Amino acid sequence: MGPRLKLPHYVHGFLDRHGKPRFYFRRAGFNAAPLPGLPYSPEFMAAYEAALAGQRPAPAPSAIPGTMNALALNFFATSAFSTLRPSSRRTYRWTIEKLCREHGDKRVALLRREHIVKLMASRKPGAANKLRKALRALMKHAIAIGMRGDDPTADVKAIRGNSKGFHSWSDAEIAQFEACHPIGSRARLAMALLLYSGQRRGDVIRMGPQHIRIGVLYVVQEKTGVELAIPVHPDLAIIIASAPSGHLTFLATRSGRPFEASRFSHWFREECDKAGLRHCSAHGLRKAAARRLAEAGCTAHEIGAITGHASLTELVRYTKAADQRRLADAAMAKVRTSSGKPRGKVSQKGRKAFDDQW
Repeated sequence: MGPRLKLPHYVHGFLDRHGKPRFYFRRAGFNAAPLPGLPYSPEFMAAYEAALAGQRPAPAPSAIPGTMNALALNFFATSAFSTLRPSSRRTYRWTIEKLCREHGDKRVALLRREHIVKLMASRKPGAANKLRKALRALMKHAIAIGMRGDDPTADVKAIRGNSKGFHSWSDAEIAQFEACHPIGSRARLAMALLLYSGQRRGDVIRMGPQHIRIGVLYVVQEKTGVELAIPVHPDLAIIIASAPSGHLTFLATRSGRPFEASRFSHWFREECDKAGLRHCSAHGLRKAAARRLAEAGCTAHEIGAITGHASLTELVRYTKAADQRRLADAAMAKVRTSSGKPRGKVSQKGRKAFDDQW
């Protein structure tokens, strides 16, 4: 008999009277929920993530009616909040609870546009835009339940930062990581799954042998719900075969459990540091995958068929950059062939200086 399968935290399993395995999520302060399928299967993990994110708001007798605290608790109890994606619920809850710790006792009816602009100005662009989005949802709910008659966020625009987002790995950086982490290592397997699938970390950590059928990797994206069928690249097939995990997920912790998203990011960050790539990240490999596809001549729609991007705006930037490079190379090649040899003699010293520079 093989080793006993370790269940995720707060999961309880038993055999019913028909001998069928049953699994339930049970945690104090959370809604109990049945979990379908077998542990670590896609449907099981989707239900587990939903249950883990679905914490019931604790009673707050100190929440005075009409305050931000009262509005937040009322919003958390709505179906509009409970039907959001688990990742969205976590983001909304974290943002709103942080706001309430600072301003929870203030009255919702007195919130004005200038207050929101001031709150956003005190945060970095990413956090400011998350606050704006959360406040929009709160104000929409406040209008619905009669706490306000208008939306003070209506004319507040998102902040455009100077950051270009996560750094996209170059081919030299990919080679540097590969030189540090050989085939057969967990780090190399993680990088290959990210690079050759073009998926987000939350989707990569749920991938397992059961998702590959006849050379095709089947993915249901956690963030968008989009279903993708991605042909397995030959290099990825070799790396998967060289690093058997013996688990339902390709990537597992040293204790044999599937990674949680935040823990995976922390671990992969350490693996990048070991390779001397402190500025590189897991998400940067998703961008590198899109870049490589563009440089191979793929259209934005073809790249989107792999990455699952809902908007083609970012992908168009990759294809335009790749097209510019190809056109520039073609143009320079035409100049070289039409111009012939340079006029006059080039001294040996000058030629050596040019060779040394390039």
